[in-house]
Amino acid sequence: MNAPTAAGQTPDRPNVLVFFTDQQRWDTTGGHGNPLGLTPVLDRLTERGVHVEHSYTCQPVCAPSRASMQTGQYPTATGVFRNGVPLSPEVPTLAHHFRAGGYDTGYIGKWHLAGDGYTGAVPEEYRGGYEHWLAANILEFTSDAYGGTLYDEDGQPHEFDGYRADAVGDAAIRYLERPRDRPFFLFLSFIEPHHQNSRDDYPAPEGYRERYADPWTPSDLTALGGGNWAEHLPGYYGMVRRLDEVLGRLLDTLEAQGTLENTVVLFTSDHGCHFKTRNSEYKRSVHDASIRVPSTLSGPGLGTGVRLPQLVSHVDLPPTLLDAAGLPVPARMQGRSLLPLLRSAGDPWPEEVLIQVSESEVGRALRTRDWKYGVVAPEADPWREASANRYVDAYLYDLRADPDELHNLIGDPAHGEILHALRQRLADRIVESGEPRPDIRAAALD
Repeated sequence: MNAPTAAGQTPDRPNVLVFFTDQQRWDTTGGHGNPLGLTPVLDRLTERGVHVEHSYTCQPVCAPSRASMQTGQYPTATGVFRNGVPLSPEVPTLAHHFRAGGYDTGYIGKWHLAGDGYTGAVPEEYRGGYEHWLAANILEFTSDAYGGTLYDEDGQPHEFDGYRADAVGDAAIRYLERPRDRPFFLFLSFIEPHHQNSRDDYPAPEGYRERYADPWTPSDLTALGGGNWAEHLPGYYGMVRRLDEVLGRLLDTLEAQGTLENTVVLFTSDHGCHFKTRNSEYKRSVHDASIRVPSTLSGPGLGTGVRLPQLVSHVDLPPTLLDAAGLPVPARMQGRSLLPLLRSAGDPWPEEVLIQVSESEVGRALRTRDWKYGVVAPEADPWREASANRYVDAYLYDLRADPDELHNLIGDPAHGEILHALRQRLADRIVESGEPRPDIRAAALD
């Protein structure tokens, strides 16, 4: 074993830190034009690293997205196609791959991959292979904004009484400051800025909601009307601001240790938030408000001040982390490492991302640079069926002319040619994801 260095890692491997938020829209960050100054720390990290300008979840709901982030596979491939389905202990995760590469692995925060049978403590077999553990399966059910419980690797409860994001950040700092003779892989999973389920509220730290009482509002929300964004944006923004402050404390800790320059940092979120403007809750739709998230990479070998214009899926992030650590990318991962793009090499990058939808509908969507095309399976049960053999057209948006996705063109006969092409492209991507080729038909119009 290599001797530990003052930086806390073996000299041939970087540390890896994932800062994972919950339900954070892409346009909450300064890098995406938000004018409120919510994310100065993240914006600086983006400026000195890689701004993944077009980053998308592959399933806009918590558990499926989290399974994809752990495995580099689509939800239907992991089996976690909706909330409440456990990630099988037989499925290799990032923790397994990093442990095999000589890493100390840690998970802190919200897990949501142990199934409906567990709310707080998670049995070892359902922890995805992580060694250090301080988490709750469904953290929103074991905590509130101030106070709650996390559980360690022995299943013992750890109470906290401060603001929840601070408590998770404090636990991460304690982990970072532990002596170790291996590099670390730490997956840090917050619930913020997700709503507090028990009261359908966005509880910012004390005094933070008031800072954003007259908030800048994304154009899709104002154009759509309805929903509850007017009530909840101030709290939501306050939660985003506090997350950025926690990120700052973590980066300061790494810098004080002398480890920051040798640490790969990924910031991303599991899905976005449309504030009940697209359906009866906050996500589970094909629209960019649900599927587009902020993503930034920083660290050794990744470049400085890079703006990556390609469309990137969550399934691409796990292979990127392994590649950045110099570890092999397993063939079963369905995404691609971004590193060849950063080196201006490699095969051509796909021109679209595939989205799977469950719970609200059994659906599939294709997001290209110019178009959003989505289909649904009307006869399928979105809580019991992961996929379908037959879909019908449901959504078509011209994203150049209509970036807020206000005008569904699916019934416009003038778009028959583009619809035909998109049907073929979507069917191809569905097959690539591991599903049988579906029958996709035009919707019956009234």
